[in-house]
Amino acid sequence: MDNGKALAVDMAKARDIHRNRLRAARAPRLAALDVDYQRADEAGDDAAKKTVADRKQALRDVTADPAIDAAMTPAELQMVWPPALSA
Repeated sequence: MDNGKALAVDMAKARDIHRNRLRAARAPRLAALDVDYQRADEAGDDAAKKTVADRKQALRDVTADPAIDAAMTPAELQMVWPPALSA
């Protein structure tokens, strides 16, 4: 039965769900970077360690993307996919 009313979306909950999706997507990338960091450390390559550390920080920051909080609809929220997860 359609009463003409749109379904309400709990955007706070949708944002939490989206952040969890981002966390799941970044987990294997962080694990791989842990290995890269360890190899750079063993080689004494400070430049490589800095590069890896910067990439890891970018991945940690994906859940703080201001576009997540700015999204007003589920469709807008779905479009938020930080570049750090695309690389």
